[in-house]
Amino acid sequence: MSEPVVDPSPFDLGSGEAGAVLCLHGLTGTPYEVRPLGEALAARGLRAFGPMLPGHESAQVLSKLPYTAWLDAVREHFDALQAEHAPVSVVGLSLGGLLTLALAAEAKPAAVAVIGTPLRFPGWMNTLIPVAKLVRPLLPKAGGSDIQEAAARRRHPGLPVMPLTSVHELMRLQKIVQARLGEIRCPLLAAHGAHDRTARKSCLDAILSGVASTRKRRLWLENSGHVVPVDYDGPRLAAEVADFLAAETGR
Repeated sequence: MSEPVVDPSPFDLGSGEAGAVLCLHGLTGTPYEVRPLGEALAARGLRAFGPMLPGHESAQVLSKLPYTAWLDAVREHFDALQAEHAPVSVVGLSLGGLLTLALAAEAKPAAVAVIGTPLRFPGWMNTLIPVAKLVRPLLPKAGGSDIQEAAARRRHPGLPVMPLTSVHELMRLQKIVQARLGEIRCPLLAAHGAHDRTARKSCLDAILSGVASTRKRRLWLENSGHVVPVDYDGPRLAAEVADFLAAETGR
């Protein structure tokens, strides 16, 4: 069996006859890690648009950007999709999940799905990161990405280092999202890998209990780490996300 094609570039898939979905990747990642979701959504008649978040061409560029650069770009992409399609939903992994929740509090997408979303970090990180970023601004990723399947981990594209200034910016975004969770009322699916070492299970629980959505679903994926779409449970996740968004938007 041949190895899957690794394409880290942005994608724009599907006809859009049934609406559109904005697909957002994680910090230091690429659209590759949410492309399997895009492919499943496109198969349902949706347009799946997966942009590269600002700064992700290099760690040096990324380290200089505030979280508002990511959020502003997401707003622009969402508005552009809304100008052409209805309904428009949003799917996000990790940082992309935080951005999805921030957008859902203000822009009212038709439905959202978030995966491995780090709503908060352990308390010690709030003290350590602001200092550590001054001492060691670029931290190598020991052992690669947080993926259980070894072959998927080896081929996973993305930046080889984590800019700690970017982690600090993500933490600023966490506070914004925490404060606005109760403003989210759209249908929501929250998924989490059981072996996730990046975002804790308590984040999943806090998201589901904190939103005001009356239609919400929890998806626990027993065999995967943080980057679920390309891990063992990726096919199941893609099918469940496509089914959820199709059902909640009446398509």
